[in-house]
Amino acid sequence: MLKSLAIVTLTLTAVPAFAEPGGVLNPEEMTIGRMMDNIRNGHTDMTTCASGYFITKSGRHGMARELFETCAGAGYTGAMTWMSQLDNNGLGGDYDPEAAAEWDRRAAEAGDPVGQFNLGLNMIRGHGVARDVEQGQRLIDAAAESGLPIAQRMRAAGYDPEEVTPDADRWKYAPLF
Repeated sequence: MLKSLAIVTLTLTAVPAFAEPGGVLNPEEMTIGRMMDNIRNGHTDMTTCASGYFITKSGRHGMARELFETCAGAGYTGAMTWMSQLDNNGLGGDYDPEAAAEWDRRAAEAGDPVGQFNLGLNMIRGHGVARDVEQGQRLIDAAAESGLPIAQRMRAAGYDPEEVTPDADRWKYAPLF
């Protein structure tokens, strides 16, 4: 009986050692709420930043924008290209081709092949940036040499934007004058 009492006493006194005052015993881990808490507390990591993809695909573009902008500020180039996608399609904010091109420029300058491809395509079209076909082709080439399949496909098609853009988007890239 004394041995049983000692075990119960040790068990009861050990429980509080597992819980820190004010702590959470079973915190959320892989939820949107947790990812947004991470961002709002300044914690950017690969898992948190990658979760923006699922957040925007669920239609929560404002949340995705908040997450991607924070991650882009921390240097995640994938977040920069997602910010470009949001700005170029008016998701969670205004349609802003200049802002989209700026995000792609930042990603391209950091060596991101998707940023290079997007900026190159924008330069070929003159969409959001001044038209510069030669520089656009150089950026497409850099992305293709990095192994980006869509860049390789566009280069093989003679840098024709129609090769990589659905015809439903033609209105967006039509010259303004």
